[in-house]
Formats: sequence, C-alpha cells, structure tokens
Amino acid sequence: MVELERQVFLYISTCTWGLFPSYANRFQFYLVLRSLSVCCRSLALGQQYSSLGSQPILCGSIPGLVPKQLRFCRNYIEIMPSVAEGVKLGIQECQHQFRGRRWNCTTIKDNLAIFGPVLDKGRKEGRKEGRESTRESAFVHAIASAGVAFAVTRSCAEGTSTMCGCDSHHKGPPGEGWKWGGCSEDAEFGVLVSREFADARENRPDARSAMNRHNNEAGRSTILDHMHLRCKCHGLSGSCEVKTCWWAQPDFRMLGDYLKDKYDSASEMVVEKHRESRGWVETLRVKYAFFKHPTERDLVYYEGSPNFCEPNPETGSFGTRDRVCNVSSHGIEGCDLLCCGRGHNTRTEKRKEKCHCIFHWCCYVSCQECVRVYDVHTCK
Repeated sequence: MVELERQVFLYISTCTWGLFPSYANRFQFYLVLRSLSVCCRSLALGQQYSSLGSQPILCGSIPGLVPKQLRFCRNYIEIMPSVAEGVKLGIQECQHQFRGRRWNCTTIKDNLAIFGPVLDKGRKEGRKEGRESTRESAFVHAIASAGVAFAVTRSCAEGTSTMCGCDSHHKGPPGEGWKWGGCSEDAEFGVLVSREFADARENRPDARSAMNRHNNEAGRSTILDHMHLRCKCHGLSGSCEVKTCWWAQPDFRMLGDYLKDKYDSASEMVVEKHRESRGWVETLRVKYAFFKHPTERDLVYYEGSPNFCEPNPETGSFGTRDRVCNVSSHGIEGCDLLCCGRGHNTRTEKRKEKCHCIFHWCCYVSCQECVRVYDVHTCK
C-alpha cells in the first residue's frame, strides 16, 4: 500500500506540477496531495496506522514552536527529522565560523529552539535586547534557514521521504560529452520547506519580523545561487567514455564561508513606522544613504552588537572568561582582544598522541604513543 501510494503521489505531482508556477502554490499543492495520501492510507490500514497518534508527543516536545510550525510538524512529521538535522547543521557551522570570536554561537541551544525564544526573548518581553536585531542574529537566522533547506534537499535526493525526490524540472538538453544521470537535488523543494517552517513565526508587522524574513531568505538563496553540475566518468579503467552529470548542492562549509562574508559586510538599517489599513507597520530603510543599498542576498540588522566581554543574560553573552586564546595572534582570536584586556592565564597540559609511525608491507601502520606537553592560554 505504501509503495502504491508513493507511485500515485509521484504520478499526480509530476503530471500537474507545471500548473503551479508559484513556488508557494506548489508547496501548498504538495501539502494537499500529502494530506490526501495520508488520509487514504489511514482509511486502508484502519487501527493499524497509529503513527499519527504519536505526532503531538514528538512535536510538542520541541521548544518555541508557534502554532503554524506545530501544525506543520504534525502534518508532515516525515520531513521533520531533516528539518531538525538542518538546524543542527546550521548551529555547527555557526560555531565553526565564530570559533575564534568573542561571541562563538554558544548561546544557541542545539535544537529547534533556534526559531523560538532563544532569539525572541526581547520581543516577548516588550523590551530591547542587544542581540535581538544585531549582526549575530542576522547570521544565525540565515545559516539556520540555509541548513534546513540543505538538509531537506539532501534527504529528498537520498530517497528517505515519499514527499519528494530527484529534480526533473531543470535538466534541459545535455552538454557536449556528457548526459544527464544520477539524482539531481531538488533544492527548490528544500527552500520551500525552509520558508514554510522558518518564516511561520515572522508574520508580525514589526521591524524584527521584516529583518528575520529578509535574512532567512538571504540564507536560502545561497543554495540556489551555488547549485552546480557534478559529474561522474564511466568506462574501462576510468577512460570516461561516458560522463553523467546531475545538479548538486554546494558543500555546506562553502555556504558558511559565504554567509560569514555577508555577516562582515552586513548593512545597518533604521526602523520606519507608517500607518496602513491594518494599522501601524514597521519597515527597514538603509541607515546611510551614501552606502550601497542591500540586495536580497545581503544580511541586514538595525541594532549594534554588545562587546560580549562579560556575561549578560539580557544580551545572550556568556563572556570570554576561561576561553582558550592564541597568545601569538594579534587578531580577534588573540589573547589581547579575546580577553578584552583582562589578561590571560597559562597552564601546561599533557596529551597522548601517536608518533613514530611505520608502514609495514603489506599493509598496516604501527605507531608508538608519545606524551607531549602544551601551553594552554585562557582568558582571565
């Protein structure tokens, strides 16, 4: 029954996809089809189909979800592991990119709360907070939204979901010396899922929602902008008599590097209020008119960042005390800057490492174990 459902679903979606030129409409179409397929399967299996009953327990355990996100989770539980994996991927990349900075992304918990109160405390309490609309918040939203789109797209290509699969809409004619093959990754579907889930809470007419929507979309756009052909040669002894190619996402580290550059060049904005039929609406305008106006691919913010030197729960800062620093560097990861002028402590640390390794024919490597002493410098 599951395989029949999948074949019918893919057949209907393939035949009617072209009737929905708008991506948003296409996603709604996916949702309607999926609802029908789940309904039909539950009718066919009766009481044996019980996974829907466990969905509220799983989705209800995720902190910070607004009602629309909770409905999305319960209706499309099949792709939620990919959404969670994407958030985790974004957090890990954030921590890598800021590993040598005063703020090193440690304020972000390793779960879906990245779209919830972790970055939303100031809005809920009705007061301004230093981190809420800063460059750091802009980067977190961009990298997390990109992570969700990336992970969902990869999951679809791996065949772990019946809702999606390979991309067959952007192939076009093959090039000289190669032909289409493999599984082209459907990044547009991943972007749609990220947009539906991550932007669900950004529906207020305030500046913070406008900023988050912009940065979420900027993060997702990096994937579509960097899609590329990946090819594989076929033939005897690697002769490459036949070469097959498919559309593939870029490496996520490359996306992180790209968004980190966007963080460094993010555009500062100011908030403007104006009245519309629905009431007062806040929009963003570039602060310095003589600077280049931000594009859809640029990150934006409208509050300055704190220095993150001291612990401060209101700004999301853990401070830099006990952080490991580089005593020989004059950059931000150096002890002078990272420790905010407080100085640093030095201790010795013994580490066991493999050494004097020898290759033996054939075929293994034997190593000895050596103890080495290192100086470790931490901020006071």
